[in-house]
Amino acid sequence: MALISLEDLEGLDDEQLDDDITDNPEPMDEEERLLTHWQAVASTHQVTVPAEMTGPIQEMTRNSQQSEPVPLAPISRHEKMGEVLYEERLCPAGHWACVTRGEHLYEQSISNGFMKLMRFICKENSAGRYLGMTVPVISNIHMMEDGKTFEKDVETAFFLPTEFQTNPPHSSDPDISIVFREPIRVVARTFFGTTTEETVGRQIRLLWEVLGLRDDLHRDHYAVAAYNNPSVPHRRNEIWFIGRHL
Repeated sequence: MALISLEDLEGLDDEQLDDDITDNPEPMDEEERLLTHWQAVASTHQVTVPAEMTGPIQEMTRNSQQSEPVPLAPISRHEKMGEVLYEERLCPAGHWACVTRGEHLYEQSISNGFMKLMRFICKENSAGRYLGMTVPVISNIHMMEDGKTFEKDVETAFFLPTEFQTNPPHSSDPDISIVFREPIRVVARTFFGTTTEETVGRQIRLLWEVLGLRDDLHRDHYAVAAYNNPSVPHRRNEIWFIGRHL
């Protein structure tokens, strides 16, 4: 994904920000400096961060230490030589805010989808307030018939915080839908780094090698769970295989 992490934003010092604005000698306020930094990072992924993202960037930066974890329930943990190979978990039923984008690159789709969700989280909703952040944010991927290539449309989904599960706010953006989903069983394997079609495809192949033949898991769609925001070089992610049954 093509945005920088909220944790990194909070910890940015003047020297880091100045590196991204050396071409602009005019003095900038804090909002302009943060936006410029986001734009510099995003441009390396061919993603544009518009000026209207200034408010959401500021809001999420201020609240970056208050993320609520999605209540994933552990089922089993599988290790070898002290290394966790994978875990099985139950992802609970609940309401999700979902947006689908079909850009040229996978990372463009999830970046642009996440920016829409940021605006929804930061007051562009029927509650008229900052909703709070939950982690992980999920990207749902469907495979083409060859079983190797991703379909262009990628759904990015945000689990609504506990406070809003019983009465979900609606988005002012028609591209965002509030969807109730039943619980699912997932097989999760952690990996670190950026998420592109190449890196995610590699993780899918690696997990199938670990699991071997399993007919209780779907092969036509997967999910990527992101625990940090985009552009963190060594951010934590998980590849999720989706169970056919609980």
